[in-house]
Amino acid sequence: MDGNFIHDIIDNDIAEGKYRTGEIMTRFPPEPNGYIHIGHAKALFINFYTAEKYGGKCNLRFDDTNPAKEDVEYVEAIKDDIRWLGFKWDKCCYGSSYFDKCYELAVKLIKDGKAYVCDLDKEQMREYRGTLTTPGKNSPWRDRSVAENLELFERMKNGEFEDGTHTLRAKIDMASPNLNMRDPAIYRIKHVSHHQTGDKWCIYPMYDFAHPIQDAIEGITHSLCSLEYEAHRPLYNWVVDNCGFEHKPRQIEFARLNLTHTVMSKRWLRSLVETGLVDGWDDPRMPTLCGLRRRGYTPEAIKEFLLRAGVAKTDSLIDFALLEYCIREQLNREAPRRIAVLDPVKVVVDNYPDDKKEYFEVPNHPACPEMGTRKVPFTKEIWIDRSDFAMVPPPKFFRMKPDGEVRLMGAYIVKCTDVETDADGNPVLIHCTADLETGNGNPVDGRKVKGTVHWVSAAECDDICVNLYDHLFTIENTGDIPEDKTYADYINPDSVKKLTGVKVEKALEAGEDTHFQFVRTGYFVKDSKHPGEYNRIVSLKDSFKPQ
Repeated sequence: MDGNFIHDIIDNDIAEGKYRTGEIMTRFPPEPNGYIHIGHAKALFINFYTAEKYGGKCNLRFDDTNPAKEDVEYVEAIKDDIRWLGFKWDKCCYGSSYFDKCYELAVKLIKDGKAYVCDLDKEQMREYRGTLTTPGKNSPWRDRSVAENLELFERMKNGEFEDGTHTLRAKIDMASPNLNMRDPAIYRIKHVSHHQTGDKWCIYPMYDFAHPIQDAIEGITHSLCSLEYEAHRPLYNWVVDNCGFEHKPRQIEFARLNLTHTVMSKRWLRSLVETGLVDGWDDPRMPTLCGLRRRGYTPEAIKEFLLRAGVAKTDSLIDFALLEYCIREQLNREAPRRIAVLDPVKVVVDNYPDDKKEYFEVPNHPACPEMGTRKVPFTKEIWIDRSDFAMVPPPKFFRMKPDGEVRLMGAYIVKCTDVETDADGNPVLIHCTADLETGNGNPVDGRKVKGTVHWVSAAECDDICVNLYDHLFTIENTGDIPEDKTYADYINPDSVKKLTGVKVEKALEAGEDTHFQFVRTGYFVKDSKHPGEYNRIVSLKDSFKPQ
């Protein structure tokens, strides 16, 4: 992320003497109406990382100016997510803490003749607003006297009017080519209790009015936000200027993060939760940070992904495989290896003693001897994965097959001698003989055995449940959904597969590790909600090649 255009702007501001290193102040302003997702994490990362780079500070400020769907539950969840990513805010602020100041400044604008109370309803206001090609029309209430506006605004505050009947609008220019400058609403009536201020207020400032006021009061030097606010920047500056602030923050916009097969709309994510299409905000298929955490993604991998995704001024669609690449690279280095048989079929080694049990020493990580070794028990009956056996093998199939030899990973070479099947011809018991001279070495006669399969002892294993996850949506670019469809029409019916009776070595549950590589299968993590369940984070390999 070094060398991006935001930092170039800040470098230039420092070079021109506007600020010194250490004075840079940013803020992350989430709305507490849901759990933050990987898209919010980009804004979070840019603001906190930029402050850190310049030795400055970053405030966490909850944008709680719309209390209808905001809740303290989301406030605490957002704090937890920021801490989990490893960032620290300078001050934790709330937009609601500035409501008195916002009201005072709204009164100032009325007295200055720069704001008026309007009686148009939402539909009428839209009609009067005009279009991109036609100018708007002045509201019939635009020329009310200062005294009348002050009286009406006071009555709005006192709860004398119903929702939607009156708004306070900035008096700017109804012919402006920028629709955001056509007398935008800066206060509306909402008879809703607020999670911070209770029933003190029944009027609430609009984001475009409250946000620049909050930035100016907190001394924010660079207000970093996503690209959809670029057209709002003239209004941001108008509010700062006309409210009389000497300190003038600089708004800079960057492109939002869009991921393939992923929905970033908080409204739709909430709908997925409320309709039961997912198992809560922390469902491992969700792009929320708590969902990614439960899936097994780490703060390091997410930050590496955000660095690689970069900062730009143009919207683009990032391949989800880049995020998978980042976690795979980390876990390939760090995750201890364990053996798990996801689709088990039993193998009997007929020439192995019934009462014998021996141990083979295997590394916890083949490339990291410092991670030590463990002893894996071998007994007469073992489990292998059903996919590692074929009654009628295809070409170049080097795993277990009738009359064929295969290496049991870290142990003996065995030869399949007989297969018991069910009525449909599926194997239910495989008989083998072992070359007991091989141990975990090579045959003494020099014959070559190409295939290797993983296994666990049938007498020395545990049963677990494994969840295999895929994309939640079948459509790659969720922005291309037709108007007559919804996200629900593109839910992937195979986005999760639950496998029960998975056989794992007992060493899996030993120790404090939560992330593992199941050899030849993928990377898995203990599910934080359900003991005995493991979630696949990502497969072992992918064709994705990062730029």
